[in-house]
Amino acid sequence: MSAPAVDFTNGLMGVTLLAGPANVIMQLAHPGVGYGVMESRVEGGRVDRHPIKRARTTFTYLAVATKGTPAQKQAFRRAVNQAHAQVYSTDESPVSYNAFDPELQLWVAACLYKGSCDVYRAFIGEMDDATADRHYRDGMALGTTLQVPPEMWPADRAAFNRYWEQSLGKLHIDDAVRDYLYPIAVSRMPGIQLPWPLQGLYERFALLITTGFLPQRFRDEMKLDWDPVKQEQFDRVIALVRFVNKLTPSVIRAFPFNLLLHDLDWRIRSGRPLV
Repeated sequence: MSAPAVDFTNGLMGVTLLAGPANVIMQLAHPGVGYGVMESRVEGGRVDRHPIKRARTTFTYLAVATKGTPAQKQAFRRAVNQAHAQVYSTDESPVSYNAFDPELQLWVAACLYKGSCDVYRAFIGEMDDATADRHYRDGMALGTTLQVPPEMWPADRAAFNRYWEQSLGKLHIDDAVRDYLYPIAVSRMPGIQLPWPLQGLYERFALLITTGFLPQRFRDEMKLDWDPVKQEQFDRVIALVRFVNKLTPSVIRAFPFNLLLHDLDWRIRSGRPLV
């Protein structure tokens, strides 16, 4: 059964955080993005060292791009541009990259859009065609809020699918990026260690969720095993979370996205960093 027609922002739920590590892996599977993040000179943007801060920045971007006012978008774009100005390859970098490259930004936006579809499907249901088309049009803002010109966003969902399939041929996660991503895959928090054996149980559960949200191509690049037993375990967890999510009051279900724009306004007024 298809889900009721809603706009893009209805998919911005707290349970989206469960799919966050998988989406980071998808984005960084592009070598230019992977090494751009891994070699970043922006200390606060290092997801391996500051995962909570980086998550806040990413989810604020989702909220700003899809729900923000023109003033909020302008302020956040300026802050992101200042950070991106420090992200570019050097002669020692294995690949050439620049954070202002619209092709790289398009790939990141495409991952965010595709991830939003996966989350919607998991926790709300399949979209009907009209909802899917509207969701796709709204998703364009994930790229155009920064340096992706509107004409670069594939014209429709069929064009996006062609772009996605073509882009898969450009992806590769080498050993260095894979080692960087594995702690993210298991949601390991720097400086926090649970007592044994809780840490191992926690990381195995986190890895199940991360791997479950990854398309097979990305599992292969990360060398993550997957089988019918793990798929059944993943499906059971998602079904439980989906059930609880439906019973949760909307104001709680939308947390933290319903507070991020207020946090952004507070940061603008108080002169605090936005990213």
